[in-house]
Amino acid sequence: MIKQFQEHFNARYKEPTAIQSAVAEALQNDKSVLGIAPTGSGKTLAFTLPLLPKVMPGTGTQILVLSPSQELALQTARVMREWATLIGVKVQSLTGGANLYRQVKKLHEHPDVVVGTPGRVLHMLDNHHLKLGHLQTLVIDEADDLLQDDTQAVVEDIERATPLSTQLAFFSATMSPVFKDLDVMFGRDIVVFDVRDTDKSRGPVKHGYLTARTNQQKTATLRRLASVKDFRALVFFNSTRTLNYAASRLKHEHVNVGILGGRQKQTQRERAMRLFRKRQIKLLLTTDLAARGLDIPKLPGVVNFDLPKTTNTYIHRAGRTGRQGEPGVVLNLGDDHDIRDLKKLVGETDVKLIQMYIANDQLTDQKPVAGQATVSLKRKFSHHLQEAQRDDGSVEKHVHKTLAGFTKPKKRHHKKNRKNKGIRLKHRRKNAGN
Repeated sequence: MIKQFQEHFNARYKEPTAIQSAVAEALQNDKSVLGIAPTGSGKTLAFTLPLLPKVMPGTGTQILVLSPSQELALQTARVMREWATLIGVKVQSLTGGANLYRQVKKLHEHPDVVVGTPGRVLHMLDNHHLKLGHLQTLVIDEADDLLQDDTQAVVEDIERATPLSTQLAFFSATMSPVFKDLDVMFGRDIVVFDVRDTDKSRGPVKHGYLTARTNQQKTATLRRLASVKDFRALVFFNSTRTLNYAASRLKHEHVNVGILGGRQKQTQRERAMRLFRKRQIKLLLTTDLAARGLDIPKLPGVVNFDLPKTTNTYIHRAGRTGRQGEPGVVLNLGDDHDIRDLKKLVGETDVKLIQMYIANDQLTDQKPVAGQATVSLKRKFSHHLQEAQRDDGSVEKHVHKTLAGFTKPKKRHHKKNRKNKGIRLKHRRKNAGN
């Protein structure tokens, strides 16, 4: 690590993580690598610290980083820019949803490092705004996600536009079957560094579930979680339709939530992330794609409103909490059948699911005892109970009387109209005749 980076690193961190130590020498020596490490283990710095010192400022784009989402691309660009400014290197982000004209104008200033989403990067290449003739390294972040379906074809098109000598660096939190064919797919000898068993950066994370059968019950559970002290969470959905339903219900009930996903402008996404990081909102509703790779320091929890369909998806979602040694909790919402399927899904991992409860605005794994609701009501209406106190000290009967005023259901009043009145009169005359 160069002197400028070492001083800055020592001021912020104790020591390099397992993945940072593993890939450093190979990246410095221009070898193509595949780095596999748990989420939150510092993969961005793992390629930032060894690659940036090789850049010659002002000679064109030399590092290109591909990210699966706008949010991750902006986050990566922000991290790399922090270190790049120490050595006079310029970093630019290229993401969909941002102003195209401004991005083109910035590219004409010849940035040394470009971080972007595959679609926007390919668009700039096709229109000759981005030139990769001097590219040294292509980084494919969250490679298990980018190298699948239609996105894989886009990544391959971008790689074909790079020089044959370009160094490749793939990073992922999970081992994907596609990684077995990387050598053939990209025509490089790729060195694999898998540090999942030796990495110690993860903090203690508790995995639990809360019983909720319908979307309405799940939304009600989110409302209760929003009242838990010091609790904040990323809430994951499998579809934007369900996300919008929950967001609408929560906002109607005056629960302050943020949305990350769907058809949003980049400014709206950035605002939601900013408010969430500043703890001004407690729940950030999102999809897997929008939240992929996000680093939110000291995030207390993750909530799976819709349960994940694959083990890798669960691992990526859970990886948003418990980062850098901090504790966290992952909550899964569903009925008995859903939880049974989830246990089978994560059966081959070290995840152990336990039932959890929300009682007295607290999240606990202890089942609430009988009568706890009455105790809660007593606290809530303590001022009414004080008024019910009598001189002889016999407050108990007045307690129940006072509580009954809040818990007793209202009588239903039937609307009186001429039709109903005529039916009742007819019924009375018939009974009188009997």
